Amino acid sequence: MNIAAAVNENFANYSNYLIRSAMFVYVLAFLAHLAEWVFGGRSKVAVQSAALAGEEAAAAPAVTVQVIRRDGGTTTLERPKVVTRASSSDRGIADGPGAAGDSERGDLYGRIAVSFTVVAWLLHFGGVIMRAASVQRAPWGNMYEFSTTFGMVAVGAYLVLLALGKNVRWIGLFLTTSVLLDLGLALSVLYTSSEQLVPALHSYWLWIHVSCAIISGAVFYLAAVGTMLYLFRDHYEVAVTAGRAQDGRWGDIMRRLPAAATLDKFAYRMNALVFPLWTFTIIAGAIWAQAAWGHYWEWDPKETWSFITWVAYAGYLHARATAGWKGRKAAYLALIAFACFLFNYYGVNIFVTGKHSYAGV
Repeated sequence: MNIAAAVNENFANYSNYLIRSAMFVYVLAFLAHLAEWVFGGRSKVAVQSAALAGEEAAAAPAVTVQVIRRDGGTTTLERPKVVTRASSSDRGIADGPGAAGDSERGDLYGRIAVSFTVVAWLLHFGGVIMRAASVQRAPWGNMYEFSTTFGMVAVGAYLVLLALGKNVRWIGLFLTTSVLLDLGLALSVLYTSSEQLVPALHSYWLWIHVSCAIISGAVFYLAAVGTMLYLFRDHYEVAVTAGRAQDGRWGDIMRRLPAAATLDKFAYRMNALVFPLWTFTIIAGAIWAQAAWGHYWEWDPKETWSFITWVAYAGYLHARATAGWKGRKAAYLALIAFACFLFNYYGVNIFVTGKHSYAGV
C-alpha cells in the first residue's frame, strides 16, 4: 500500500454529501417507523377473530372412537385432552408480529419505513466507500470513520435479518434513532478530515482486526436493543398476569412487541452468534500488536477493556448455558457487557491515553 498516497478531496466531499443525505433519509425512515408505532394498533377485526377462534376451540366436541373387540364387545375410547403450558397469548398477552400488529395501516407505514431504510443504507454505504476511495485504505482509521462504518454495518445486519424472513421490524424505530445519533455525533464532534494514517496502522490487519470489531459491535448492539425491550415487555407481562392491566398508548405499544421470551431468545442468539468473532478480534489484535510493537499483549487500555468486554460476554453466555440464568438476571449481565463495549470505544478513546491513541478521534 502506498503510504504517501495523496488524498482525493473530491471523493472526500462526495463521502460527506452521501453521509448527510443518508441522515436525511434515515429521518424519513424514523418518522415512518414512529407512525407505525403510533397509528399501527391491532385492528378490531383481528381481535374479534382471535376471540372467536378461542371460543370455537373451547366448544369443539371431544372425539370418541369405538373399537370392536374379539369377544364381540366394544370399547369406547375418548381422545385425551392435550394439555400445553399456557403461552403469552393464553394469558391475553399476544406474541404479536411486531410494531404493526394486525393493522393494515401500521403494516403500510412499516413497509414504507423499511423502504426508506434501504435507500438510506445505500447512501450510507456509498459514503463509506467514497471515504475509503479518498484515502485508498480501510475507512475505519479513526473514530469518525469507525462510527460511520459501525452504523452502516448495524443497519446492514438488520436488513439482512429482514431479507432472511426474520420478524425483526420492531428494531427499526430504535435502530434509526441510534444511527441518527451516531452519525450526528460523528459529523459534529468526531469528524476528521480525510488523511493518511501513521505507518504503524498501514497493515492488512487494519482490514481484518477493525472490521471484525465493527461487525461484532453492530451485532452486540442489536442484541442490546432486544435485551432492553425484553425488560420492558417482561414487566408488562408480569403486570398483566397479576391483573394490573396497562391500558392506554403504553399498553398498546407493549402489546405489539414480541413476547418477552421471544425477545430474550433473540438477544441470546445474537450474542452467542457473534461472540466467537469478538474472540477472534482480540486474537487478531494481539497478533497485530506483536508485529507493530514487538509484544502480543501489554495491557494497553484498549486491550484491557477489550478483554473485560470479552469476560463480561463470556460470563453472560456461561451463565445462560450452565447456571440456567434466564430472564432479568441474564439481561442485566448482557447490558453490563454491552456497556463495557461502549466504554471501550468511547471512554477509552476519548478519556484514556494509550498506545492506540495515535489513531486520534
